[in-house]
Amino acid sequence: MRFARTSKALGIVAIAALALTGCGAGGGSNNGASESAGDPNKVITAYNSEPQNPLLPANTNETNGGRVINLLFEGLRTYDADGKAVNSLAESIDSSDAQNWTIKVKQGQKFSNGEAITAKTFVDSWNFAANSKNLQNNSFFFESIAGYEDVSAVNTEKSADGKTTTTPAPKAESMSGLTAIDDSTISVKLVQPEADWSLRLGYSAFYPLPSTALADPKAFGENPVGNGPYKFEKEGAWVHDQSISLVKNPDYSGPRAAKNGGITFKFYTDPGPAYTDLQADNLDITDVLPSNATKTYLSDFQDRNATKPVATNATLNIPPYNPNFQGEAGKLRRQALSYAINREEITKVVFSGTRTPAKAFVPPVIDGFEEGLKGSEVLKFDAAKAKDLWTQAEKIQPYDNSKPLQIASNTDGGHKEWIDAVANGFKNNLGIQAEIQPFAKFAEVLNLRKAQQLPGLTRAGWQGDYPSLYNFLGPVWATGASSNYEKYSNPAFDKLLKEGLAAKSTDDANAKFNQAQEILFQDLPGLPLWDYAKAIVWSNNVAKAETGWNGEILYYNITGK
Repeated sequence: MRFARTSKALGIVAIAALALTGCGAGGGSNNGASESAGDPNKVITAYNSEPQNPLLPANTNETNGGRVINLLFEGLRTYDADGKAVNSLAESIDSSDAQNWTIKVKQGQKFSNGEAITAKTFVDSWNFAANSKNLQNNSFFFESIAGYEDVSAVNTEKSADGKTTTTPAPKAESMSGLTAIDDSTISVKLVQPEADWSLRLGYSAFYPLPSTALADPKAFGENPVGNGPYKFEKEGAWVHDQSISLVKNPDYSGPRAAKNGGITFKFYTDPGPAYTDLQADNLDITDVLPSNATKTYLSDFQDRNATKPVATNATLNIPPYNPNFQGEAGKLRRQALSYAINREEITKVVFSGTRTPAKAFVPPVIDGFEEGLKGSEVLKFDAAKAKDLWTQAEKIQPYDNSKPLQIASNTDGGHKEWIDAVANGFKNNLGIQAEIQPFAKFAEVLNLRKAQQLPGLTRAGWQGDYPSLYNFLGPVWATGASSNYEKYSNPAFDKLLKEGLAAKSTDDANAKFNQAQEILFQDLPGLPLWDYAKAIVWSNNVAKAETGWNGEILYYNITGK
């Protein structure tokens, strides 16, 4: 979201604040305002942008839709503010060999329309998500379950002009490793032992779906019915390009009980007007600040702001289909681009010291993070090295400089300033012209990436779905992964990921995942830019707010005045 996200590619990347201090400037050590019972019926208005897709959990892998999905649904597990997985709809999740799992589903659970949630509900939902004919973006998350390859099979064809097309061709309708033993028991067999497999079961791809969703996914995505702490205020509560209105679900009995009467997401295409609305108390909370507010938000929102280090990062992705970055010359140019980015200066000047230069493809708050990986020296600014590498590449294959290098980005997340700074670095240190390719909606960027039609580079990022090194690597860079929009593929990288998943201990797994990162540093399918501490600010109508481990606002925990 899941940027994800939910598993997601980041639809909105917030302006972070205070280099990894772990506490809010105005909120104190509790990352929020002083404790208050607040108004349990207060409806909170929150910043967001138009979701990319209809609201189906397994099809949502960007933050705009993800933050809505996470409030409408709940899975077998959820994550507390520190990222610890806790059981929700699961009574128990057990395995003696890490390959064969038995999941007991709590009895008496229902969707907000009254339909019972059983073991079969999960089996049907997961098979729907994995089946290639349903075209769900997050189907990759089920790759560990035996039989996934048959259910997710596709036909690949190459046309006369060299373009590759894939069409769904499932060889089975259900995964052989997934069975509902009775109403409350799910049996899961994995392709190989994976000690931490159950950790991912709180991610949105694994949420249950009512029968209406499977019968008519398109209609359901416009008016979803879930089992989470909130539900749609009414049919048609999603007014496209304007807002989504949620109200408290009175039948919810899980660990995320709502402390307010509802959340209304107001959609913006620019964080500037939202900031102005917040100052006037016409919006209640945001996690996206305009760049010029990084110097003023602490004084603008005294005692109404909070910051903490989170599992979120940013990258600049380089499509492998761009001729300028292919072959040996392309490899040298990728390195040159990375050396030409002055991450230290940009994080200090553009972000007023509120972000930290990336040291790896994974943020430092994730367990197993390792600094100084082989190849990570490309993240250091070195103008002379950048120019030398670019010159070497020119001798192999001249760069096509007939037009400026485009950097695709949405304009609703405050990205223009840093992209301008990166573009200036390319001009000054490499002698090439570069500029932002602006889009009003993040969905437009994602669709362009998905269609393999980027003319240049693209900003990207990742918000953790569950606290694991793998989550920042597999879904983003593995061959065929759900958010691997640029279609990067390296068998050696994939092999190390699988070995890491099959490791008997977390330490052994992390060692493999860090080795896999070293391959990414060799290939540079994307350039790590910076990691985040998440800043949020709120209006005078809010008594308390905080973010979770991955930077997502804990909307259910917001108390109003």
